[in-house]
Amino acid sequence: MTPSLIHLAEAQKSAPVTDWAARIGWVVGLLVFIAFVYWLMRQGWKWRGTLQGDLPELPSAPATTPSGGGKPPLTMSGRYHGSTTAGQWLDRIVARGLGTRSRVELTLTDQGLDVVRPGAASFFVPAAALRGARLDKGIAGKVLTEGGLLIVTWRHGDREIDSGFRSDRAADHAAWVEALNALSTTHTTTTTEHTETEGAR
Repeated sequence: MTPSLIHLAEAQKSAPVTDWAARIGWVVGLLVFIAFVYWLMRQGWKWRGTLQGDLPELPSAPATTPSGGGKPPLTMSGRYHGSTTAGQWLDRIVARGLGTRSRVELTLTDQGLDVVRPGAASFFVPAAALRGARLDKGIAGKVLTEGGLLIVTWRHGDREIDSGFRSDRAADHAAWVEALNALSTTHTTTTTEHTETEGAR
């Protein structure tokens, strides 16, 4: 065999080794890039949480529930998809654990909305803090079909917040919008009348 043919045979044998080395290099590079993007996301998350550090601690549900006179509680099982500044569906709120998606159990009574999240921070929205509810299709990081999300608007500290929920039975959303709007309107009317009465004295 001539020297040129020997060199050609050796090149053909070494080619697969060279290809594997290139592939490994691409995989390592891709993993490094993904890790870098993830790190940037984590830093952005921490930075946003720092900016929102003035958000007060989330209220807890009352220890006892008054008996008699009130409507039966409305309950729902589903998922919590996050919270944003009210009216700004991309301005995610991450402080106080509000940025953590989770399973959720909702209970609505005359006192307010109890949000129980296994594995994440639960909280309570008093009736006085409710500002209404609507059906929508998206909230920061989550987009569904039209009406696929129950958006509850509430006030906490000096912020108005939109929180997104999805029931395991999406057909229940309409009843929740009606009940939440009725409760927030009733409480707002009562508070306004009380304020006007106090001012007239």
